[in-house]
Amino acid sequence: MFRLDGKTALVTGASQGIGAEIARQLASRGAKVVAAARSEDKLAALVDDITSAGGEALAFSLDVADHEGLPARIKSLPEGFADIDILVNNAGITADSLLARLKLEDWQRVLDTNLTGAFVLTKLMLRGMMRRRWGRIVNISSVVGMMGNIGQANYAATKAGLIGFSKSLARELGSRSITVNVVAPGYIETAMTAELAEGSRDALVEGIVLKRLGSVADVAAPVVFLASEEAGYITGHVLNVSGGLYI
Repeated sequence: MFRLDGKTALVTGASQGIGAEIARQLASRGAKVVAAARSEDKLAALVDDITSAGGEALAFSLDVADHEGLPARIKSLPEGFADIDILVNNAGITADSLLARLKLEDWQRVLDTNLTGAFVLTKLMLRGMMRRRWGRIVNISSVVGMMGNIGQANYAATKAGLIGFSKSLARELGSRSITVNVVAPGYIETAMTAELAEGSRDALVEGIVLKRLGSVADVAAPVVFLASEEAGYITGHVLNVSGGLYI
């Protein structure tokens, strides 16, 4: 089940954390993976891991906030990786601050990467998916986009925006057998959460029904499912992967 043989996937923000694990899991199911991010060194290490495990992947330097440069960059994909069947919009940044102190430049910077970057890249992928009459778009949002969070008005707005974007796009593309879904993680074990003080970490866990932080594998697994043939009758859905942080 959930095999992706013959499909090509592009994962943004793939150099580390959730994005890297999504790339690994898609490759393990047979997809050819374009691992895209700004950090070329980390991408090279990821691709080595994937190929060593018998998968096929390409390290692809990409800045989703470079909206003007994205079309030419996507056209530079080599033959064999150019026809993208599965798009995972995972790239995201934060610039946290209470609204009274939030700078317009930090609002715009988060918007440019998290939301506008996903819009531009998705639009570039649509023609090929529509021509082949098959496609899977999975947008990585956050439970913060549904429940809000102090000091993250900009981040929450972009993640909520991804949900509305995805639901609208699902309605537009359903007749072409292209599904559009959202995975909304809660607090996940990453390099960022590893730096939290023990008290802060305990406070986070206390608010989670399952009493643990999620793993990157907890997020990658539903992405693989939503990318598969078995999920072909699911579209416009938001899958809450937060361990019960948000119910």
